[in-house]
Amino acid sequence: MEAATLVSCKDDISSLFPEKTSRPKDKELRCQFPHVRRVQGDGNCLYRALFFAHLESMVHNARALQRFKEKIAQTSKEFFSAGFKESSFMHHLNTVVDVVERCQGEQEDRLLHLFNERTVSDGLVKYLRLLTSAHLQNHADFFSNFVEAPDLRVYCHQEVENMAMEGDHVEILALSQALDISIHIVSMDGEQEHLAHHVIPEGAEPSLHLLHRSSHYSILYPPPQN
Repeated sequence: MEAATLVSCKDDISSLFPEKTSRPKDKELRCQFPHVRRVQGDGNCLYRALFFAHLESMVHNARALQRFKEKIAQTSKEFFSAGFKESSFMHHLNTVVDVVERCQGEQEDRLLHLFNERTVSDGLVKYLRLLTSAHLQNHADFFSNFVEAPDLRVYCHQEVENMAMEGDHVEILALSQALDISIHIVSMDGEQEHLAHHVIPEGAEPSLHLLHRSSHYSILYPPPQN
């Protein structure tokens, strides 16, 4: 992927494997997900991949986009509850609303273009980071059990809100709750022979699929349903 490309075009899954491989995990991935969309590994890949995949899943559904736009507007309550000042998040929230409006009418090409405009794309990532932080702090009694840090607020300020800081399971869980979305993580990491599958929240029907490979996230596409 070119250095300037933040989100790539959809590509064949074989593009992840430049050399022939017989690993069971690689074969499983090829069978289960024929296409992939790669995201730049700049420390923001989780947020950028998740947001692109979520918006892409709604591009052909005007009602879903409208509901999501209303959901975004309501998140201002989450920010205020966590003690955020309006000046810290409103610009990024408006960026999200603007992108949603510009992609209405099945504008997949426009969505990809916007996600590759650095200022816009980073604004979307920053919004998700701030929303994740707010949700973690607003539900501190629950999330403190999963964050390996003595102070959840400090963790959020340092590890979540700052750009280029990698996210993981706790951030995915927080975003799933905050945006009311279901996420399927396919992990190739670890010593086990087969792929690991995690659906958040557990038992839900996921609307987007992400690949976790070498601490990096990409977007996966299952075969189209008949």
